[in-house]
Amino acid sequence: MISNNTLGLDAIDLRILDQLQRDASLTNQALAASVHVSPATCMRRVRKLVEAKVIERQVAILSAERLGAGLTAIVEVTLDAQSADHLQAFETRVSNAAEVQQCYRVSSGPDFVMILQVVDMAAYQGLAHRLFAGDANVRNVRTFFSVKRSKFSPAISLPSATA
Repeated sequence: MISNNTLGLDAIDLRILDQLQRDASLTNQALAASVHVSPATCMRRVRKLVEAKVIERQVAILSAERLGAGLTAIVEVTLDAQSADHLQAFETRVSNAAEVQQCYRVSSGPDFVMILQVVDMAAYQGLAHRLFAGDANVRNVRTFFSVKRSKFSPAISLPSATA
């Protein structure tokens, strides 16, 4: 759960954020009605949240399976050299691959954990060869393949949005 004190978010802001992370396609009129404010107030607050970078962007969440990219791989990568330059170079290179949906630098274990979305095993093997096998600094790659997605939600737990 995030703290709303540092950003000065009030109950209306939290209700707006809650609604938008459920359905960002709402019109301003519908959003305003659902959070019980005027459309002008709602638009002003959404603009403020965007300018403060609380709302980073609005996207559509697509069905990987229906679009033929049904293989999800969770990949751990350990590098030989972990200097800031080596970490940044690897991070930049893998982040440029469209199949890399998420990339995290982590501590106490591998250097990176990534979520990859590919068409099939052959596509994964090609991507792994391109991203990992060709990099002399990659010491170890450990991959887990999803057999079932039990939950997927990009929503952030917000403080109570009531009041």
